[in-house]
Amino acid sequence: MQHVIFPAGPGDAEDLARLHIRSWRETYQGLLPDSFLNRMSIPVHTRRFAASLIRPGEREATLVAADREGLVGYAAGGPSRAKRPGEAEITTLYVLRAAQGYGLGRRLLTHIAQVFAANEATSLMLSVLRDNIPARGFYEHLGGQAEAPRREPGPGGVTYEVSYRWPDIRALLR
Repeated sequence: MQHVIFPAGPGDAEDLARLHIRSWRETYQGLLPDSFLNRMSIPVHTRRFAASLIRPGEREATLVAADREGLVGYAAGGPSRAKRPGEAEITTLYVLRAAQGYGLGRRLLTHIAQVFAANEATSLMLSVLRDNIPARGFYEHLGGQAEAPRREPGPGGVTYEVSYRWPDIRALLR
């Protein structure tokens, strides 16, 4: 299956909203409350994506992956929220279930790491739900170093997240 990866623009906002909601419903069924997943709104997420794509923060990036049918994955992030010097953070990385198994998640991770490295990031981190075992295995397979789970406020109450770090971003660029 052929996929192309490219920077998202404001015109991609609605397709990104649809992709985001579909991927969350596929990924988090049984991990987050159904009531939250069912309330996710395309218009609300379209506005959020449009705003972030029209005026991205400094050193922020959103990359999308598409096949002939449309968008099937995306990755986004920027400087780490913890404000560690030189550290970038992937805030979202999702691939629709039908597009998984073709190396697309790895390609998105590698491409966004390249963008961050070009913006002078020297390390990379991301967080994942503790109970999202497939995602955790994916990041561990790619060399991410897991930290201890931590409590975080989330949809429907408290969630537990695990951060993965690549102390040297170049490990993802090989």
